[in-house]
Amino acid sequence: MESPEQNTDYLDELNKIQRQAVTTINGPVMVIAGPGSGKTRVLTYRIAHIIKSGVPPWQVLALTFTNKAAKEMKERIEKVIGPSANKVWAGTFHSVFCKILRIEAPKIGYPNDFTIYDTDDCKSLVNEITKTMGLDPKVYINSVVRSRISAAKSNLISPKAYANNEDYMGLDTMNKRPMIHVIYEKYLNKCKKAGAMDFDDLLLHMFRLLHMNPDNVRAKYQEKFKYFLVDEFQDTNVLQYEILKLFTNGASSTRNVCIVGDDAQSIYSFRGATIDNILQFGKDYPQVKTFKLEQNYRSTKHIVAAANQVISNNANQIPKKIWTDLEEGNKIKLVRAMTDVEEGRRVASDIIEQKNRYNIPNTEIAILYRTNAQSRVFEEHLRRQNIPYRIYGGLSFYQRKEIKDVIAYLRLSTNSNDDEALKRVINYPKRGIGNSTVALLTKQADQDNTSMWDSIGLINFTARASKSMKLFYTIVSASKEKAQKQDAFEAASYIIKKSGIIEAYKAENTLESKGRIDNINALIDGIKEFTDSDEVALGEDENNLDRSLSSFLQTISLMTQADKESEDDDHITLLSVHAAKGLEYRSVFVVGLEENLFPSFMSMSSPQQLDEERRLFYVAITRAKELLTLSCANSRYQYGNLVENDSSRFLEEISEENLDSSAFSFKRKSFGKTPRKVSAGLGKARNKPTHIAEPENFVPSPIKDIEVGMRVLHKRFGPGKILSMDEKKKLATIKFESVNSPEKRILLQYARLQILD
Repeated sequence: MESPEQNTDYLDELNKIQRQAVTTINGPVMVIAGPGSGKTRVLTYRIAHIIKSGVPPWQVLALTFTNKAAKEMKERIEKVIGPSANKVWAGTFHSVFCKILRIEAPKIGYPNDFTIYDTDDCKSLVNEITKTMGLDPKVYINSVVRSRISAAKSNLISPKAYANNEDYMGLDTMNKRPMIHVIYEKYLNKCKKAGAMDFDDLLLHMFRLLHMNPDNVRAKYQEKFKYFLVDEFQDTNVLQYEILKLFTNGASSTRNVCIVGDDAQSIYSFRGATIDNILQFGKDYPQVKTFKLEQNYRSTKHIVAAANQVISNNANQIPKKIWTDLEEGNKIKLVRAMTDVEEGRRVASDIIEQKNRYNIPNTEIAILYRTNAQSRVFEEHLRRQNIPYRIYGGLSFYQRKEIKDVIAYLRLSTNSNDDEALKRVINYPKRGIGNSTVALLTKQADQDNTSMWDSIGLINFTARASKSMKLFYTIVSASKEKAQKQDAFEAASYIIKKSGIIEAYKAENTLESKGRIDNINALIDGIKEFTDSDEVALGEDENNLDRSLSSFLQTISLMTQADKESEDDDHITLLSVHAAKGLEYRSVFVVGLEENLFPSFMSMSSPQQLDEERRLFYVAITRAKELLTLSCANSRYQYGNLVENDSSRFLEEISEENLDSSAFSFKRKSFGKTPRKVSAGLGKARNKPTHIAEPENFVPSPIKDIEVGMRVLHKRFGPGKILSMDEKKKLATIKFESVNSPEKRILLQYARLQILD
C-alpha cells in the first residue's frame, strides 16, 4: 500500500469545484452535492486534506447516518493518510454521542454505564406505565404512544411543553388519548431512575449536556473538536441541528463546520427530517462559503435533463443546474399499461430485452416503487420469466409477517388439520389464548395422535381460555364454510375481515401498520386478479376453471418455493424509492407513476408534501446511469376493485425532447386529462374530462370569502362544490365534478380556490 507521504496526488482526481470544496477547510462551508457528483469522494478527501494540513485526526468529528457510511469513510481516508484515519471521530449521530455521554453522563444525573433500551424494553416500559395508570391499551396503543414521545423528543418538547402545546394536545384529545403527556413524563422519570436511555435520549441528552453546560463541558468539546463535518445534512432533524449549533456556537460562529447534502434529495420528513435545516444554514452561518457540485458523473444527458426539469417545479430550493459530460444516451422510455398486471408483464419483458440488447447483468437493473405493497405483481412476473430477483431492505411479499398471518388463516380455512397455521394465528390478533393453553392443546393432540383442531373439543380449558377458544373456533368454522362455497376472492375477503387482522392494524394507527394494511390489500387485489384470470388451473371438470381458495393457495405455494435466494448473486433489485437513495444502476424502472400513488394521495393537501414527493421522484430518476423507464397503468386493483387512474403529474414535467414517445400509445397531452372507461362491472367510468384552470385566468379568492355551498375552482381538480368546512382548522370538504375520487378534504390555507359563483 502506498504510504501517505507518497500519496500526494489525490487532489488531481478532483474537478475545480470539488477541489475548492476539499481545500477550503476553515470557517463554515456548505457543499451542495447533486446526484452522482462525487459527494463521498469530496467528503473523505476533505477530511484527509484537513489531516494532511497538520490537524490531528482526533480533532475531526464527522457525523453520518449509517455505520456503513462511517466505515466506508474511514477506509477511503486510510487510503490517503494511512492508519491514523482510525483516530478520526467518525460515526453515526447516535454512536458518537453515546461515546461522549459515557464520559459525561454523571453531569446530567446518569451513570457512566447507563443502559440503552431497545424497542422491546421501551414497549415493556410503556405497557407498565399505561397499566399502572389504568388506561385502556386499545386506546393508548403502545406503538402510537412511543411514536408521540419520540416526536416530542426530536422537536425538543418537554412533557410540560407538550401539555401546553395546542397542536400536540389537540391531536391527542381528538384521538381520545389526552394523557400521553403524563405517560411521557413518567417514561422519562422511570428511564432516569433505571439509569437508562433509549435511542432518542442519546440525542436529547447530548443536547441537554451541551445546553446546560455543566462544568463548561461545551467549551471542552469545542476545544477537543476543531473541525466538524455532517454528511446527508438534508436528512437531519431539529434536534440534530441544534446540537451542531451548540458544538459550533451557532450564528456567531467562524468555526470550522462543513455540511454536505442536497436539498433536492430531502425525502425523510416522515422520520422527522426537515429540509429547513439545509435551507436555513446560510442564514444561521452568514460567513458560509457555498460550493455547488453540479457535474453529474453518473447519468446520461437525457436523464440529467429530465431530473432538472422535474425539480425545477419546486418553489423552495437552493438553485442549481446539474449537468454532465457523458453521452446523450437513450431517451427515457415511457410504458403505459392497461392494468397493473400488464405493467408487471411489460416490465419483465423489457428487462429481458435490455439484457439481450445491452448485455446488462441483473445486478445492474432495479425496479423502484412508491410503496412496498407494489412489489407483488413484479415478483410474480419476474418468477414467470425465471429472472432472479431480491427485495432490497425488506422481505419478499409472501414472506412478510402480515401476509404470512393472513395466508395462515386461509390455509386453516381450507385445511383445519394444518397445525403450523393454527399455531401461528390461534392468538393473533390477541384473544387471550396463552402459551400454556397452546401447550395443553399440543400435548392432547400428541396423545390422541390427531390434529390440534380436532383436540379443541376434548380439553377442559379455564373459563377465560374456553371463551377465547370458542371465539377462535367460531371464526375458523365460518371461514371453512365460506372457503367451500365461494371463490377465492369472496372467501378470502370474508376470512380476512372475520380474522380481525386489519382492524388490529388500524387500531395501531402508525406508518408501519398502515404499510401492513396496504400489503394485505395488495394480497386481496392479487386474489381478485386470480379469480378474474383465465390462466387459473382447471378444475376436475376440464370445462371449468378452478377459482377456489385451495387452488389459489396451491398456486402461490408453488411460486413461493421459487422465492428462496439462490446461490447465484446475479439478481434484479426491487426496492422502494426511499430505500434507493444513494444507490445507482445501469437500468432503472420507476413504476406505478399515477396520481394518488406517486405522488401519494396523502401529499395532495399540502404544497410542502407535494414538493417532497417531487424530490422523491427526482431521487428515483437520478438512480439511473444509462437506461430509464417510467411506467404507469390505466387501472390497478385497489381493495378488490379495478380502479382507473390518471397518469402522474410528474410525467408532464419532462420535456418531449427527452422522451422516447414510440413506446407510448397516446398523445402526451393526455397525461391526467383524458377520460377513460373501465370494463363493465370492474370499476366506475369517468364521464367528464378533468378541468384544468388556465393559469392566466386563475385568481385565487381570499379564504375569508369562501363559504359552504359555493362553487369553486381548483387549479388542478377543476370546479367543485364546498360541502362542509371546519372553521377552526379551515379544512374544507369539496365535491369536484370531474375527478376519480370526487370528495376531497383540503386545507384552505394551501388550496388556492377561486370562487365561481
